[in-house]
Amino acid sequence: MKTQRLALAAAIMASLLLGACSGDDGAAGDKGDNGLNSLVKVTALNIGDAHCPAGGQRIDTGLDANNNGQLDDNEIAAAQTQYVCQPQTAGLKAELIGRHQTGVYGLSAAEIVEYHSASNRIFVVNAISGKVDIINGSLLATASNAADPLALNNLEKFGELDVAKDVGQTFMGSVNSVSISGNLLAAAIERGDAAGNKTQANGFVAFYQLNGIDAPQFISAVEVGALPDNLAFTHDGKTLLVANEGEPNPAYTLDPEGSVALIAITDGKPAATATIIGFSEFNQGGARASEITPDIKINGPMASVAQDLEPEYIAISQDNRRAFVSLQENNAIAVIDIANAKVAKILPLGLKDYGLEVNKIDASDKDNLVNLQSYTGVYGMYQPDTVATYRWNNTDFIVTANEGDSRDYAGFSEEARAGDLVLDPNHPQFAAAKDKTQLARLKVTTSMGDDDKDGDYDKIVSFGARSFSIWSADGQQVFDSASDFERITAALLGSNFNNNNEENKGDSRSDDKGPEPEALALGQIGQRLYAFVGLERTSGFMIYDVTNPFDVHFIDYVVNRDFDADFVIDTDTGEVKGDATMAGDLGPEGMKFVSADKSPNGNPLLIIGNEVSGTTSVYQLKIK
Repeated sequence: MKTQRLALAAAIMASLLLGACSGDDGAAGDKGDNGLNSLVKVTALNIGDAHCPAGGQRIDTGLDANNNGQLDDNEIAAAQTQYVCQPQTAGLKAELIGRHQTGVYGLSAAEIVEYHSASNRIFVVNAISGKVDIINGSLLATASNAADPLALNNLEKFGELDVAKDVGQTFMGSVNSVSISGNLLAAAIERGDAAGNKTQANGFVAFYQLNGIDAPQFISAVEVGALPDNLAFTHDGKTLLVANEGEPNPAYTLDPEGSVALIAITDGKPAATATIIGFSEFNQGGARASEITPDIKINGPMASVAQDLEPEYIAISQDNRRAFVSLQENNAIAVIDIANAKVAKILPLGLKDYGLEVNKIDASDKDNLVNLQSYTGVYGMYQPDTVATYRWNNTDFIVTANEGDSRDYAGFSEEARAGDLVLDPNHPQFAAAKDKTQLARLKVTTSMGDDDKDGDYDKIVSFGARSFSIWSADGQQVFDSASDFERITAALLGSNFNNNNEENKGDSRSDDKGPEPEALALGQIGQRLYAFVGLERTSGFMIYDVTNPFDVHFIDYVVNRDFDADFVIDTDTGEVKGDATMAGDLGPEGMKFVSADKSPNGNPLLIIGNEVSGTTSVYQLKIK
């Protein structure tokens, strides 16, 4: 199966979709103040309006307070300022128009990506070099759909940021994240210590001034917490938030506390110091210890709650009041009150029930076929990596890519195979868990599942949910893509579904976390809001219309990979056996959506950093 542009346009949704439309500004959220019910319970007043897209219909809405099926005069008056659009929905086409190849495989030479519209520059975190690559995106202004996407290499690198050198401290490590607000760029860099611990000392955020085509100018560096892993500016550019993951060392003898740092930005200049938001109040005996429920996984050996919580990724609410921070290993999301610099709450995400037919999975890499089944008594932790947020009907929603992650260190590991667990004899999968073609190979946690504390497991709990989800700001799930990713890739790729990204072996990740959704970006195109979800292992990305979080639709799956290429990449050494030069884009790690008004060619763009192939790819997005 050679390189594919695998397009599965969703069925025409036209008259069935209700998407938010907010007057002339094209924003995604409705401006009404009546809450969810104003769209859940719609009473039509008139049809047809110039505010809506061509061919669309307008339906004015309001609360039927009397519940009599009609709107009285007061309700009608209130409804004049709010409405939803019912557009005739079209598909979305993604065309590969730009690509940069580093020629470095398996060593994370392309991870997190950012874009500076004033200079048409793409900034790419190159973990193996410890720097940020600067790629010339000017060619995108005239680039067209690639004739040979596997060979495409039309974007040149013309500079780099040597962040470690600019910060000027000892024991500096890799850059982990980059973010841009206006002409201010921030880069997060980890730091080790004299004892040989690679990432356990406090890291730094380096700030740079971007001035058109001039080289970025280093401004200053601000010390933050241990292992700064993600950066996010508030939408007004007044604050930078930093997720300090605080991972333990391999021996698990040193485990820094996880935290979130806030750095004030005044007139484009960063403050000299950061405000650190920690989690010590949630420790045993702390004032908020009761808020840590059993659904929040705390399992590091001898670790306090503050040490065990590991902030991974940050999304900022549209009003800049809250940040939603994924605590991946803990299967939770922390909500940060930005103005008051405190943790507002920690939301446990619960478990995905693989006993439901809609959630069926392939749990084995030894069955030699696509074998999607439902398994009563088997569950997955959501454990999101990337998170995003948007507003619909004046309400915040959180979008998560449910990758999954375990604690697997030399000093402590929670990983096991389901076949290794001592199951309760009454467990419905007692026999299947001994069969390697069913559940025996499924990688699971030993830290959850013994509900009655009698020494055997009442639940089989695996890592990740093989999906993406939408949650309310209070942590209630309103959508999950269920088994979509495995069903769709199985239909399109056959035995190549759930493939690894280091070689073409086929169905080699079913026992782990399946396609492993990790990267995520949201983008507004016309009146619709789309979610782009990167599949780290199988590679490629899914596109969903998420305009209405209660009416989500699959749009397309796009992948630039040759599943016939013969190669094996060693992700420890970067050694390649065979030829990976035409393997395509492997392991999407980071994504950046660029709106049409910021794009050099007037079309929305999706920029992707692919860590295993070391490539940066750029797609232009067009309504079909």
